[in-house]
Amino acid sequence: MDQATANSNLKFMGWRRENGRVGVRNHVVILPLDDLSNAACEAVANNIKGTLALPHAYGRLQFGEDLELHFRTLIGIGSNPNVAAVVVIGIEDGWTQRVVEGIAKTGKPVTGFGIEGTGDIMTIAKASRVAKDYLQWASEQKREECPISDLWVSTKCGESDTTTGLSSCPTVGNMYDKLIPQGIYGCFGETSEITGAEHLAKERAISPEVGEKWYKMWKAYQDDVIEAHKTNDLSDSQPTKGNIAGGLTTIEEKALGNLEKIGRDCRYIDALEPAETPAKGPGLYFMDSSSAAAECVTLMAAGGYVVHTFPTGQGNVIGNPIVPVIKITGNPKTVRTMSEHVDVDVSGILRRDMTISEAGDALIEMIVRTANGRLTAAEALGHREFVMTKLYRSA
Repeated sequence: MDQATANSNLKFMGWRRENGRVGVRNHVVILPLDDLSNAACEAVANNIKGTLALPHAYGRLQFGEDLELHFRTLIGIGSNPNVAAVVVIGIEDGWTQRVVEGIAKTGKPVTGFGIEGTGDIMTIAKASRVAKDYLQWASEQKREECPISDLWVSTKCGESDTTTGLSSCPTVGNMYDKLIPQGIYGCFGETSEITGAEHLAKERAISPEVGEKWYKMWKAYQDDVIEAHKTNDLSDSQPTKGNIAGGLTTIEEKALGNLEKIGRDCRYIDALEPAETPAKGPGLYFMDSSSAAAECVTLMAAGGYVVHTFPTGQGNVIGNPIVPVIKITGNPKTVRTMSEHVDVDVSGILRRDMTISEAGDALIEMIVRTANGRLTAAEALGHREFVMTKLYRSA
């Protein structure tokens, strides 16, 4: 059996949700609409063991595009197939109900509570009863065998160095080259980190129209965010101090390594807004997103991706509450000093005792094992970084 046939026959055990999507985790989430509701959500999660609160910093007096992104992110997180059921708590009923209605379109169980006029104690009591019922219901949901085409796999790298563009990023690219043809959904992003290689990224679009859409997205980020607010080259943040210590002295060097994550053959079929769910069918997508690890992974989780692949050079510890984050490194020093954070060791590429194709196969194997229930290093170590993206100041 050749490798393409073997990949087409890959199966995993997942939870098929009411809308047909498949999750690889089975969380019951207690979701705060706003920062004022964090305490109530955390109290519910403390009462009902096994549920998961997702506290965050925003939600009051946001407006316009910033408010739309806020709602899209919260609704997307609650709608993610790794979530079985959701309890939403907000300070007032109107905005809370908007999130509830958005999540309800998936068909999954969701209930909302407003604190105004009720207070924390009564809200927590009522929400805890619902959360308990949801948790017990979710605990009896059965996994089923699913084809590899049911997986949505995103990627973002972090703490990059010279080994990243030579090994761990090409490993992800090789995985996409093998699995995108099998019908999976893929996603890459990190808009500012493509600076210097934007001409190459534009050419990798499926059509000139999609390439132009991508370029306008990148240019707007460059002009309206970076150039408008920088104090120096990319505000002293690109490359980061860790990137420079690892040998990446310019954003152009970083960008060329970053683009290795989309492989040799893949072409992206659309450019998504932050936290937007893809709608053009299976294939590779770009998402306009920050290069900050927790923000980027949160946005991709909100877009519906259920497994995240994360190449790292110097070592990055990022995780996510609802999406397993698989760490890949080709840096032998990181393998030695931060082994507890590494899921896939591809340092053999640099020693020339592993090919990039073999590394891609190892990553595919780890993706399937993770989908089947293996906890990633980040999950085992309790990394649950959940960071909302904010576009501008609140009113």
